Amino acid sequence: MKAYFFTSLFIALASLSGVYAQSCYNSYSSEIGRIENDGTIRDKYRSQIGKFDDNGAVRNKYQSQIGKIDSDGCIRNKYNSQIGKIDSDGTVRDRYSSQIGKVEKDGTIRNKYNSQIGKASNVDQKRAGVFYFFFDEMQK
Repeated sequence: MKAYFFTSLFIALASLSGVYAQSCYNSYSSEIGRIENDGTIRDKYRSQIGKFDDNGAVRNKYQSQIGKIDSDGCIRNKYNSQIGKIDSDGTVRDRYSSQIGKVEKDGTIRNKYNSQIGKASNVDQKRAGVFYFFFDEMQK
C-alpha cells in the first residue's frame, strides 16, 4: 500500500512540475509544441516531429539525423554546414553571424527586433533556439 501511495504521489508531482515535457508557445500564448525530457519533439497535436539526442544530434520524425548542436553552440545541418549559432548568453545567430533572435534564461524567445515571439520555460536554451529558429531549415 505504501509503495502505491508513493508511486501515485511521485506521478502527481511529476505531472504538476512538468517533468515529462515542456511546452513551447507562440507570442499569443498558444502551444505550438513540446520538448520532452528524453528529447522528443512534438507538435501541438502531440505528433512526434523530431528528437534531440544526448550527443547533440537533431533527428526528424523518421529518426534520420537532420542536424546537430555542437558543444560550443554551433548549429549544423545534415551536411555538417554551420547554419547558425547560439551563444552562451542565448543570442541566436544565423550562418553569417547576424543576430536573428535570443533565448532568454526564463525561456522568453525574442526575434532580432527584440519582440517576443514565444516562450519555452524550462527548455534548454540550445534546444529552444533550434526549435524556434532552425528546425524547419534543417528539414529542407
